[in-house]
Amino acid sequence: MARKDLLKGLLTPSANPPALSAQPRVTKGAIGAVSQSIADLRNRSVIEVPVDMIDHAGLRDRLDEDPDGIALLAESMREYGQQVPVLLRHSPNTEGRYEIVYGRRRVAAMKLLNQPVKAMVRELNDRDLIVAQGQENTARKDLSFIEKANFARHMRDSGFDRKVICDALQIDKTLISRMLSIADAIPPALLTAIGAAPGIGRDRWLTLATRIKDMDVPSLVGAAKGDASDARFEAVLTHVSAPPKPAERPVLTGADGTPLGEVTRGARTTTLNIARDKANGFDDWLVANMDRLHRDWLSGRGE
Repeated sequence: MARKDLLKGLLTPSANPPALSAQPRVTKGAIGAVSQSIADLRNRSVIEVPVDMIDHAGLRDRLDEDPDGIALLAESMREYGQQVPVLLRHSPNTEGRYEIVYGRRRVAAMKLLNQPVKAMVRELNDRDLIVAQGQENTARKDLSFIEKANFARHMRDSGFDRKVICDALQIDKTLISRMLSIADAIPPALLTAIGAAPGIGRDRWLTLATRIKDMDVPSLVGAAKGDASDARFEAVLTHVSAPPKPAERPVLTGADGTPLGEVTRGARTTTLNIARDKANGFDDWLVANMDRLHRDWLSGRGE
């Protein structure tokens, strides 16, 4: 009987079966891990994307278009191929198109060659795109100070908070504030005229920002002359650092047009400087007759 009862107990469903939830969790965890691994592989895999299917996105980070540099890069890629992939995301607006996260110069070079672009593709929202773009530029360390400052200004003006800006540029809030104060003080037209100025650091940009306050922007842009960006910066700084030209002094002339001296006007006084060697005594006569001349002047005014 004991044996029969044992078999019956094994074959008869229990009213309170033991919980079996542990097994599905293990299965779900395994599937999740595999799915995550596939997603990671997809993010790291490199594909070829037709260059005409790639659009710009994010914020402008460079001030110089540098067509000559892109042409040289294209020649290098023609000979050696594209060694480093770019990062793209799927366009949120157009099915089947892509947007550049970073690698714009490489995309521009491949466009000149009319060749597909080697790229990694990730799913990124606008915030993550900006952070990735900023961190890539910071890691390469090839953006100049003013390009980073201008990039920070674009991020702020686009509505990103200070934490996102700091994360993108990997800079603390204090330095971001200083960068933004300089970027805000440089008119965009002047920034475009000067360019990236890779050899110019924060202190010299701060000097320029301080000296151009309330100055005429077209004259500053006109002073940005030079073949190289650094040279254009130096030209503008020299322009705003030059001492003001002294005001020309009116010349006193005699009846025959002979110059007798100069007039100097200040805030409180007017000074007549008469050359004694040319006045032939007129200076002494002027002093002696000042009261009569003044009387005539008052009479002419009806006083």
